[in-house]
Amino acid sequence: MTDEDPSLRRLGDVVERVARSLRGSSARESLTVFTAWPEAVGPQIQAHAIPISFDEGRLLVEVDQPGWATQLRYLEAELLAKLGALLGAGVVTSIEVRVGRS
Repeated sequence: MTDEDPSLRRLGDVVERVARSLRGSSARESLTVFTAWPEAVGPQIQAHAIPISFDEGRLLVEVDQPGWATQLRYLEAELLAKLGALLGAGVVTSIEVRVGRS
């Protein structure tokens, strides 16, 4: 038995439904992907690339310079393998990279 307030559980269910309707993936899945990102890419890439959204297996990452966009595109297969090892195969199926507005 839990001491959790039932209204909080209902609110969590509503947030989950809204997140699914907006993004296609659950809020929990998105949070898990965002949390795994630093471990998957390491500190050097993390300093220049941040995940922006996650939708039905597609991870959108924003980088701060065009050179990092090229690097992440080159490393996509390796990053997908690392994310697969952390999250399970097929959770993240592609990585789309865009250069942010500085």
